[in-house]
Amino acid sequence: MSRIVSALVVLALACGTARAQTQSTTPAVDPATKLNFAATVGGASFERAVNYGGAPVNRPDQGTSYFYSTPKKLVITVQVYDGGRRVPVGNTSPIVTGEFSNELDSVAQQVKGSGFTNLERPPVPSTCTYGSVIFRCITYSVLSQANTRFYSKLLLTGYQNNFVKIRIDWSQGHQQTSADAEAALQAFVPALMH
Repeated sequence: MSRIVSALVVLALACGTARAQTQSTTPAVDPATKLNFAATVGGASFERAVNYGGAPVNRPDQGTSYFYSTPKKLVITVQVYDGGRRVPVGNTSPIVTGEFSNELDSVAQQVKGSGFTNLERPPVPSTCTYGSVIFRCITYSVLSQANTRFYSKLLLTGYQNNFVKIRIDWSQGHQQTSADAEAALQAFVPALMH
């Protein structure tokens, strides 16, 4: 694994991925949402899944995270969870907007202790549409100790009584661009949520 990809994995861990049960084979369908997490989705390849409901985490409200990589080595993470409550469909309910704010606060807190600095993000999130699904979204970046800027685009919506959180990570230091990330999301998200 290259240093850049390793740093992106560290960033993913710093930004909300706790240690939990990891599986190297993907389930065909997520039991909560019926989303199909196949070996290949929209050109991205499945890497692993992390189930937060089992030992040692024992947080079934945090669901499962599914990790994919694109041919350009961008990392896509999908977390399906309910946070212990019934989640309305769409991106505009107070439950979804509150969870999105919590996610951004969590990113800011976890970046502080991760060795990354200089968190940059727009003051207000926007909406992004992929296929027929509308998400709350924001792109943020951090600076590594080696002065390399890493980027993440965070998407969140309510779907089948759950949150579906999607994040894609990239670095210009690895010749990856926001256009690469957007192209990957345009292929991945509609294929996942059709």
